[in-house]
Amino acid sequence: MTGSLDGLLVLDLTSHLSGPYCTMMLADHGAEVIKIERPGKGDDARKMPPFVNGESAPFMIWNRNKKSVVLDFKLAADRDTLLTMVDQADILIENFRPGTLDKLGIGWEVLHARNPRLIYAAISGFGQTGPYRNRGGFDLITQGMSGLASINGPEDGEPYRLPIAISDVTAGMFLAFGVLAAIQARHKTGQGQFVETSLLEAATSLGVYEAAHYFATGERPPRIGQKHRGSSPYRIFATADGYISFGASQENFWDRFCRIIDMPELRDDARFRTNADRVAHNDALIEIVQARLQTRPAAYWLAELEKAGIPCGPVLNYDEVLTDPQILARDMVVATTHPITGPFKTLGVPVKLSETAGQVHSPAPRLGEHTAEILERFKPD
Repeated sequence: MTGSLDGLLVLDLTSHLSGPYCTMMLADHGAEVIKIERPGKGDDARKMPPFVNGESAPFMIWNRNKKSVVLDFKLAADRDTLLTMVDQADILIENFRPGTLDKLGIGWEVLHARNPRLIYAAISGFGQTGPYRNRGGFDLITQGMSGLASINGPEDGEPYRLPIAISDVTAGMFLAFGVLAAIQARHKTGQGQFVETSLLEAATSLGVYEAAHYFATGERPPRIGQKHRGSSPYRIFATADGYISFGASQENFWDRFCRIIDMPELRDDARFRTNADRVAHNDALIEIVQARLQTRPAAYWLAELEKAGIPCGPVLNYDEVLTDPQILARDMVVATTHPITGPFKTLGVPVKLSETAGQVHSPAPRLGEHTAEILERFKPD
């Protein structure tokens, strides 16, 4: 069985996380991804701890299924090699600051003229246009500028950065979607196109509830901590021995939940009769519910909630997540063998296709591991 994207050749000029996450997704589903790195250092993510026998564990997670070639774009011969590769490529992906590759003579206009079928895709901090186009952008910066940090954290505390690099990962996902949309368009037109997104746009697009709040009221969405803007009860709660999460905002769930905690009087309380009422009086409701849930252990409440059909779950740490039977059953932990580290586990492919399933078929490459093979294959005329 081959992957859905088998036959597509991707030139990956990206580094760090956003671009490599995009190309990882394409490689997982069968595209041939040639990662082009600078001499000596390669992708800066190769220096990111923790390390296994000197190899970066994060780098190995999001650079699996790729080949590594070393080229120096400051050298005319290496630029010529890239141009020869472009002649046969379907997709080129980069995440330099806007205009960087144009200055080297290998930007969109040049490559499009050389191979009109090429899809040229780019991720930047703030986009290819607009007053911020020339700024450098990190996930940290765009979490702050997108509003995400402003609504993350306790109600009366400082704004929090989400520890997951959400701007980077989301931008990589969006660019992969854009590339596939451009592939579909090329089936109709025969022409490639320029595809781009940015960390700022990716992060901003996640604020769907917050945008709705602002557009509807004209007011700044407040930081609400554990609360949900439109559902209650809907949050993480402490129990006698740990934490659980559940959502019981739907009226049928709310009715069952009141029976579970043996407080039927809550259903008749005017503050809590409807979901809108409960959202308006969330603080009072949470105080009551939290006190009751702390009287019994998590396992008891989860069993009762599941029996009632109310969506719920434990709050797991990552060592528990990555050994959880459901995660393992869904092949979200995959064993690989790296030539330097030996056995190494990586995350699995989250999208399942019935006929052309994605897969992890090779570990992340060593720097320049495939240079000789690729240079022989793409000798300039």
